[in-house]
Amino acid sequence: MKTNLVVDTKGLACPMPIVKAKKALDGLESGQIMEVLSTDKGSVNDFQAWVKQTKHELISQEENNGIYKFYVKKI
Repeated sequence: MKTNLVVDTKGLACPMPIVKAKKALDGLESGQIMEVLSTDKGSVNDFQAWVKQTKHELISQEENNGIYKFYVKKI
């Protein structure tokens, strides 16, 4: 998937992955896609709740060897 920005939050605990993702997403234009990398298991629920609250679109999420990837489209 083509992304416009990658935000690496590996090693950070809640709420920092969301804080860094929000700050990064603010710099994107509508329709652009951000990829967020995290090692925090809690980020799965956090990102699902955050995109519902902000109305952005969680295109997909995956986990590979303890690294969670979230693809968020700015609305």
